[in-house]
Amino acid sequence: MARVLGVEIPNEKRVEASLPYIYGIGRSTAKEILEQADVDPDIRTGELTDDQIARIIHVITTNKIVIEGDLRRELQGHMKRIQSINCYRGLRHRKGLPVRGQRTSTNARTRKGKRRTVGVVRAAGAKKGKV
Repeated sequence: MARVLGVEIPNEKRVEASLPYIYGIGRSTAKEILEQADVDPDIRTGELTDDQIARIIHVITTNKIVIEGDLRRELQGHMKRIQSINCYRGLRHRKGLPVRGQRTSTNARTRKGKRRTVGVVRAAGAKKGKV
């Protein structure tokens, strides 16, 4: 596997498809990088020369594309700031509820987690219908 900026990208895929394995680089960014680095997007990653890899790395660093750990840290900082100023989005993040206006009466299981039934607890010995 080829290493680009500390990330291993698959050898058997096209370069255009393997660059998005780097966190922070998507398909359109990968196309732009390859265009600026003057690398054919159709060749396989395993067939890249050291010079081509160096040009790709150079383009990523000169364009100041934030990737991997730096990007994760930046996003974590945004999240902390939103939560610390007690804005609506921050409160929703803190409670683990959907942030972007989705309904919660049904669905939203990805954010809310496993269903927990909340209901009335009957008194001990009370029968159904006779309270």
